[in-house]
Amino acid sequence: MTREYLVVYEKSSDNWSAFSPDFPGCGTVGDGLEDTRANMREAMEVYLAETAKAGESLPEASATSVNFAEFDPEHATKEYFVEWLSVSVPLSLIPSESTQAA
Repeated sequence: MTREYLVVYEKSSDNWSAFSPDFPGCGTVGDGLEDTRANMREAMEVYLAETAKAGESLPEASATSVNFAEFDPEHATKEYFVEWLSVSVPLSLIPSESTQAA
């Protein structure tokens, strides 16, 4: 199964970085956009697996916009790319209805 989450990519002079508002503290960097996208997908999949292993609820894909002034008030970064990134979520990580009712 896959879910789509909002991801923000920022281009600096040396590399790209990425984060998702739905995954607090989860981010990555890469040499190019494609590297960063692959790194971010992997980081999010690990985040989901570790969250499930800890018995916590998986984050819902709830972010639909980003307030750039919140994380870049000086507008220092001039190039952003925002997309819905598909992330694999093994069915074993998604609680069944019977598990949720317990």
